Amino acid sequence: MSEKIYTGNAPDAIGPYSQAVKVNGIVYTSGQIAINPATGNVEETTIEGQTEQVMKNLKAVLEAAGSSLEKAVKTVCFLADMNDFAKFNEIYGNYFTGKPARSCVAVKTLPKNVLCEVEVIAEC
Repeated sequence: MSEKIYTGNAPDAIGPYSQAVKVNGIVYTSGQIAINPATGNVEETTIEGQTEQVMKNLKAVLEAAGSSLEKAVKTVCFLADMNDFAKFNEIYGNYFTGKPARSCVAVKTLPKNVLCEVEVIAEC
């Protein structure tokens, strides 16, 4: 049986999906983008600022599911511009110190024209 995860400390879903779903001790987050949950807006304009906001959002969703960034086993990262990889990677590494498996790809466009999006699979 699956459990839908919700926290007010991360942005509300902008479509028909959950912030995360927990199944059999594993949490699967939806992709998080740089929306500030307090305002509902994208406030940061740099890759560094947006990456920080994404990590805060992921941390909040994982904690609501009874997990943490340290328990991540896989991440999928989407960048609007692969030229931002080094800056993104530096901040990402500050949060995912356990070095989970990862994919990172460049995409044409992300929701709300943000610069990055990250989803996580983690143990609870």
